[in-house]
Amino acid sequence: MELGIFAKTFARPNLREVLDAVLQQGITRIQFNLVSASLESIPFVLTDTQCDGIRREFERRGIVNAALSATFNIIHPDDEIREGGFRGFTLLARCAKRLGAETLSISTGTRDRQDMWRKHPENDSEEAWREMLAAMSRIVAIAEEHSVTVAFEPERANVVDSAQKARAVIDTLQSKRVKVLMDAANLLNVSNLQQQDHVLKEAFELLGEDIALAHAKEFSADGRLGGVALGRGAVDFPLYVSLLRSAAYRGPLIMHGFPEEAVAESIACLNSALQRVPAASV
Repeated sequence: MELGIFAKTFARPNLREVLDAVLQQGITRIQFNLVSASLESIPFVLTDTQCDGIRREFERRGIVNAALSATFNIIHPDDEIREGGFRGFTLLARCAKRLGAETLSISTGTRDRQDMWRKHPENDSEEAWREMLAAMSRIVAIAEEHSVTVAFEPERANVVDSAQKARAVIDTLQSKRVKVLMDAANLLNVSNLQQQDHVLKEAFELLGEDIALAHAKEFSADGRLGGVALGRGAVDFPLYVSLLRSAAYRGPLIMHGFPEEAVAESIACLNSALQRVPAASV
């Protein structure tokens, strides 16, 4: 299991400098967001020429694009905003392989109009669930048309906020193009933190065979997601790494959710966890 990172962790004037900063940390696996190439994250226009230019910069440095960020609010209450998101997602799905990625990361949306990462009371309603499944069905059709995988993230601010709900989505959609993006921090909250061992093990029992991508960020005991170096919060990374290996996860572990100055410390944290749980022991 190799370490990777969100390329946009490194704020630079252009793509070349972003990728050089990634390499300087000894990392060759990334999750890529078009903002690192001075484009819109969910684009209105994305040409083959642009994609080929980005891909060449990856290849010159031996960097592998493990996944393409394609997150938008799939159940945004505003029809125009939501449909704009679907148009951009379709462009990304069409261009993903040209950018070196076969996996696109998405979320399951929120009823909040302003903030895609803010929970709304209506997220738990039957109507929101139906809307989410309808939106996911559209996404599946797009993914199947372009032969890409979509990895959705159980996230406490979105409709799918637990491993149990994630399992229900996969079982309902019945598509090989739909997988899970696993992030231990997203499964934790202040009330279940003391049961982290049970929470994570249960999540892997439910979803371990359907993980397309794994993230690593922190959850702090005061309820904050991210913002600090890995190892400075409450996530049990040795346990998380052990569960990923037990699930036979072969992809990269993509770090994110912290400032650039926390990169080296975060790498050291995960390398320590990987050394404590060698692949041959599970």
